[in-house]
Amino acid sequence: MDIADVIRDLEQIAPPDRAEEMDAGRIGLIVEGRHDVRKVACALDVTLPVVRAAVAMDAGLLVVHHTPLWTPVTAVLGPLAVLLQKILSADLNVYVMHTNFDHADGGINDALASLLELSGTSRMSLGICGDCPLPLPEIARRLGSPLITWGNPSLPCRIGVVGGSGFDLSLIGEAVSLGAEAFLSADLKHAQARASPIPLLQGTHYALEAPGMRMLAARMGWEFIDDPPVTAVWT
Repeated sequence: MDIADVIRDLEQIAPPDRAEEMDAGRIGLIVEGRHDVRKVACALDVTLPVVRAAVAMDAGLLVVHHTPLWTPVTAVLGPLAVLLQKILSADLNVYVMHTNFDHADGGINDALASLLELSGTSRMSLGICGDCPLPLPEIARRLGSPLITWGNPSLPCRIGVVGGSGFDLSLIGEAVSLGAEAFLSADLKHAQARASPIPLLQGTHYALEAPGMRMLAARMGWEFIDDPPVTAVWT
């Protein structure tokens, strides 16, 4: 299939106009490769292990959630040089769907809601609020990530969920207005935890967003490349 046809399909899945302002110039086709795409790989991040795996399977396109070129590039050195050299030498296309996929039907947050079996759901400006039937240990098991809780969440209950860095007090307040008794996201700051009107559940950024890309890959018949960061919990 021609890459232009693939891009048209991707833009139907996650329309570019649904992206937030911060993603201007950072979504869509960010590295151009071969025109004929026979195999598609999918991942959360463009890491060297992910690129090596995509190249090994002879993928013509790598679809990811996070761009590897977030800040303006003024020099191509070190790890970035190694990464781009591997991508370009393989003639591999790299396509990013970030906040446009967060907001899309069937996107990051819908996948998270499905994974946690939320019912009676209401859409938020970013994220979803719904009734979660799972206790904390089962949520952690399904996410494949340890959870840190702030306050004393009593699960099962109605929760707000936002994939990625969603601990914004306005989002937490929106979830409360929809009946949430707890809120799940990643990358919590101390001041946000102190100011929250409801208990908070913190998972890893990867654990909350990888399910969306994994489900997309399964839906499209792509190969998902799992590459979670190495973490440890010390007590």
